[in-house]
Amino acid sequence: MILGLFRRRTRDAEHKTYCEIVAQARQPVFYSEFLVPDTIDGRFDLIVLHAVLYFRRMQGEGKKVAEFTQEVFDLFFQDMDGSLREMGVSDTRVPKKVRKMGEAFYGRADAYMSAIDTENVEKLALALGRNIFPENEEPIAQERLARYVIGAAASLASQATDDLIKGEISWPDAERFLDPDNKNS
Repeated sequence: MILGLFRRRTRDAEHKTYCEIVAQARQPVFYSEFLVPDTIDGRFDLIVLHAVLYFRRMQGEGKKVAEFTQEVFDLFFQDMDGSLREMGVSDTRVPKKVRKMGEAFYGRADAYMSAIDTENVEKLALALGRNIFPENEEPIAQERLARYVIGAAASLASQATDDLIKGEISWPDAERFLDPDNKNS
């Protein structure tokens, strides 16, 4: 009984964490001012971007945190599976689509993390451009988004792990990164 209650609370924290990632990715400013396409792909890419930021921050925090973030990661793909089914993708095609999403996640994570680690705005902007703006290059939007991502990584780095595993994530206000002269937002 007690273990069931503990698991329930843990599951709630994982769900809250995932919801915080998605809520930040769905901020209207990304679609209106950062010019991220308001499409299924654009929304997926912003969720991936924010999940990468969160998972990057939680790396190296020990076994308990690794297990927690794995559960958040699993929720992400359960949500993607459910979304595909809601969109009418056939049951036989869902696993293939989810596998492609997984490959996309890992590919994007690799491209983004090295640029975030070195705070390389140019490299990150190029990677974001390839993934988020593939049909319509938006160099100014790519740079803005890159500055936001580096700022968000710094913000997450300053937050306590205990808060982050409770789903208490303080994302930076994306609008602060719209002014090209304010590069250190």
